[in-house]
Amino acid sequence: MFAGTPVFALVALEALIQAGHMPVAVLTQPDRPAGRGKKLTASPVKTFAVGKDIPVWQPATLKDSHIVAEIAAIKPDIMIVAAYGLILPQAVLDIPRHGCLNVHASLLPRWRGAAPIQHAILDGDARTGVCLMQMDAGLDTGPVFVSAATEIGADETAGELHDRLASLGGELLVAELPGVLAGKRVAAVQDESLATYAGKIRKQDAAINWSETALQICRKIRAYNPAPGARCVLDGEHIKCWKAVDLAAADGPASVILQAGRDGIDIGCGGGVVRVLEVQRPGRRPITAREFATQQILTGKRLG
Repeated sequence: MFAGTPVFALVALEALIQAGHMPVAVLTQPDRPAGRGKKLTASPVKTFAVGKDIPVWQPATLKDSHIVAEIAAIKPDIMIVAAYGLILPQAVLDIPRHGCLNVHASLLPRWRGAAPIQHAILDGDARTGVCLMQMDAGLDTGPVFVSAATEIGADETAGELHDRLASLGGELLVAELPGVLAGKRVAAVQDESLATYAGKIRKQDAAINWSETALQICRKIRAYNPAPGARCVLDGEHIKCWKAVDLAAADGPASVILQAGRDGIDIGCGGGVVRVLEVQRPGRRPITAREFATQQILTGKRLG
């Protein structure tokens, strides 16, 4: 069986099928309202699985005894889990003959939890990676079979890193799954003293605090691109900042626009200056900061 919901999971599912591992069924989260019209929308995994005529189950919880019984009736050899989004209770973990194997986007035990990619960027990690982990009842606490590391680019956004890790995860899964099933891979217990937690990203987390350093703010802008988008307030309007660079050698009063022109919009902060290069007003398309600077006088204004 396969359990997953977003694009990260879809890449793993596609890799499995291309390698000849066709799931007997797919678990994915229920359709959710999306877009301005809040229309119920299927997950990327569901859309793909339906197109491949794979049975799709969308329980709101796996704690229901009926869904547990249905999974048990299939008698899966293994359940592959990637960014599923629902907790697997022990009753489900115990069903597959080879247990449940999770594709996780970090080098465990660093960044357990829902948002490891964003937190790796926010914390300034030089590298990250993907792990294949034997799931247990804890939150990403199970022993790790194998991992693959990659460097984080100095200007890399969460969206760009996500895509690279998704591909890396699919490749690692396909390469290592036969060894796991054959018992040739031994999972290593995680070192609890090195564990860190990557909590869910909330919309309010993306508000820029101009008392932070330019380095911290630029990391936030990268970490929250493409979602939810780092933002500030200008003249009562929420402006999203999509791209920026750290002018560490410069200085200026925090939250004040020091200059705006062809090079970008320079904003003072708690240490250094942030040069914003790409912005977006509500309901508008993203534009360069240079273009935005031609629309109004910005120098001297204070941002919220």
